[in-house]
Amino acid sequence: MRLFAVLALAVLPMSAIALETQRGNVTVTPVATGLDAPWGVAELPDGSLLVTQREGQLVRVVDGQARVVRGTPRVAARGQGGLLDVTLARDFATTRTLFLTYSKPQGGGSGTALAAAELSSDGRRLENLRDLFESARGGSGGRHFGSRVVEAPDGTLYVTIGDRGDRPSAQNPANHNGAIVRVNRDGTVPADNPFVGQNGVQPHIWSYGHRNPQGAGLDGRGTLWTAEHGAQGGDEVNRVKKGANFGWPIISYGVHYSGAKIGEGKSKRGMEQPSFYWDPSIAPSGLMVYQGNMFPEWRGDMFVGSLKFHYISRLNVRGGNAREVEQIKGNETLRVRDIVEAPDGSILFISVGNGTVYRMTR
Repeated sequence: MRLFAVLALAVLPMSAIALETQRGNVTVTPVATGLDAPWGVAELPDGSLLVTQREGQLVRVVDGQARVVRGTPRVAARGQGGLLDVTLARDFATTRTLFLTYSKPQGGGSGTALAAAELSSDGRRLENLRDLFESARGGSGGRHFGSRVVEAPDGTLYVTIGDRGDRPSAQNPANHNGAIVRVNRDGTVPADNPFVGQNGVQPHIWSYGHRNPQGAGLDGRGTLWTAEHGAQGGDEVNRVKKGANFGWPIISYGVHYSGAKIGEGKSKRGMEQPSFYWDPSIAPSGLMVYQGNMFPEWRGDMFVGSLKFHYISRLNVRGGNAREVEQIKGNETLRVRDIVEAPDGSILFISVGNGTVYRMTR
């Protein structure tokens, strides 16, 4: 049934919508509709789109028509797990390489994995699919996979991993739960990772103490930022630092869903403070720091999708601090899952609630 839904996507009536922002109206146009739980989006050099669907399909959308791309990994499509992020390598135009994150079956459970593959010249299949990284056994539940992948300026890859619903494990660097990991393009561990050579610590770890980072992106200086789900309150934006402990579940600006206190309070020596937090929680997802020319007034601003309150948060970033300055919302921003800057400076975002990818233009 789901496969039919993908193949049945038709040419879209490209009806543009005016969406109000503080800097004037922008134009929002649907570029792919009828999608089933879309999670990640990337634009190819020819203008077509790759979109992941959580149940396991990767689809390529050309002029509003979608076709399943064959050769994707087998996923554990349970709860929040499945086929998750997609990112093109910076040298995609010459190598055809792309990166996928997904929940990989692991003997009674599942864990976050990173795969690479080459897209065939006709765009119909993945070739040479291989895992670059697989988390240590993540757990049997279907929660908190994190799962964004970002290519750093030096060519290494950051992958976000949630605590998998096992809160204390985010403070145990013997596993990968609640960590940002960093690997080379061939899957090896970079020699300058902060915990290389330390007994009882996974060498892939770049930072830890994260709850569920579902948004990640680089600013103009190449610094990694994440958007992370808190519990009840305490969703965070974090400026990620090498070797840092971001505190979960020892410190938090939220409380448990029961109303009980989390950990030891809001701060503790040796643990990082968020650059910004939301209370109440917005359920943040994709994160992008805008660098394009189409909206010069937004250059350097951060955009984060809200799954809960159905808007795109625009944040002003100064140094290590961020503050929300605008909520961009309309019928098109129903459960925003991903948001990326397209090569021409337009902004692509996924509305899970509408099963649609939209393009925002001037």
